[in-house]
Amino acid sequence: MSQKISFNFDNTKFMASDADVKAIQPKIEAAKKTLVEGTGEGNDFLGWVDLPVNYDKEEFDRIKKAAAKIQSDSDVLLVIGIGGSYLGARAAIEALRHGFYNMVSKEIRKTPEIYYCGNNLSSTYISELVQVIGDRDFSVNVISKSGTTTECSVAFRLFKEMLEKKYGKAEASKRIYATTDKARGALKTLSNEEGYETFVVPDDVGGRFSVLTAVGLLPIAASGADIDKLMQGAANAREYCLEKSFDDSDVLKYAAVRNVLHQKGLGMEILGNFEPALHFITEWWKQLYGESEGKDGKGIFPAGVDFTTDLHSLGQFIQEGTKNHFETFINVVNPRAEVVMQKEETDLDGLNYLAGRTVDFINKCAMNGTILAHVDGGVPNIRIDMDTIDELAVGELFYKFEFACGVSGYTLGVNPFNQPGVESYKKNMFALLGKPGFEEMTAELKARLGE
Repeated sequence: MSQKISFNFDNTKFMASDADVKAIQPKIEAAKKTLVEGTGEGNDFLGWVDLPVNYDKEEFDRIKKAAAKIQSDSDVLLVIGIGGSYLGARAAIEALRHGFYNMVSKEIRKTPEIYYCGNNLSSTYISELVQVIGDRDFSVNVISKSGTTTECSVAFRLFKEMLEKKYGKAEASKRIYATTDKARGALKTLSNEEGYETFVVPDDVGGRFSVLTAVGLLPIAASGADIDKLMQGAANAREYCLEKSFDDSDVLKYAAVRNVLHQKGLGMEILGNFEPALHFITEWWKQLYGESEGKDGKGIFPAGVDFTTDLHSLGQFIQEGTKNHFETFINVVNPRAEVVMQKEETDLDGLNYLAGRTVDFINKCAMNGTILAHVDGGVPNIRIDMDTIDELAVGELFYKFEFACGVSGYTLGVNPFNQPGVESYKKNMFALLGKPGFEEMTAELKARLGE
């Protein structure tokens, strides 16, 4: 059971001591038991726990075949989804593939350009995306369990029309891949009528936990990443999470330390990375923890930073501003590429002392210097060491964050698997749009807006 992800808590101990962690251990163990045995609130959304070993192998094969078809007949793939319907896929693709994926030549990339829509309601974004596609061949993967999510439905209607005008209805239907409910809903009904190939959003896996289902796997496979290894990494993490006792489990200790720090008044966790490829891992993590823990007046607010970039914008506040936060850094031990500094004859920039050093060495010194400075400023720091950015490591990281999230949520005393607050903005939006059935709300909301 090889592990490529490990946690280091040394720089939290001045606020989360070994005694503090020991004191919360019974709560963490009880939360793990609740999660694993499925006895807590939200237990109908625990399909992700066994997903890395208990997934539909026939669908998995169809995903790989569909990805190969997209690669063979499309210059562009549009992924239409919002929140958990696209963040996991984007996180994996941007971590695992070329950092300038859509910009490098097809000879380097070897797979279609991938763009994301249905994650906003900007007419400017949509019109400019149409320009990017131009006259090139493209396919669409629309992801929505209900088929009625407003952002996704707006984008899908527009790009479905574009496909049908370009190829005709029959050919367009062969370029639309729908990931949706297995039996019901608007998108499933339309897929049956039009003959779209469909993949399943499982009933027992919530959107923010769905990256290892067809929701994430089809776009990830289309990008050329190895989804077999991604699932293997998650399976390795599952075995670790289920079998390790508290004393031997970094994942349970992560849940414990963040809860101890929260009890001591730190209501925000800032996830930082020192590799641009991990930016969307942070975005995925923010939804996972924000939507899972932020309810009932409780929760640790998840924020993200990209270092060293944000050291020149937010570093000052993090170190010396309001003391309401702790940090978790992802450290990539072995980068997939290296650049060596050379000596220059005229040392105008004063960098000759770094000649022969790698840029990664400089990056690591920046990270360690930041940790020391922020700890000196009273900010606890958890460090996650990631051996390298590959499919095994990313799959493992996804699962370990998910498992820790479930345990942490139950420890906080919330249902980690619902999101009741998300429905409020939707109802208000529907009333303001004039959607049938929401008329009674419309006048009141417009009055509150001064209209």
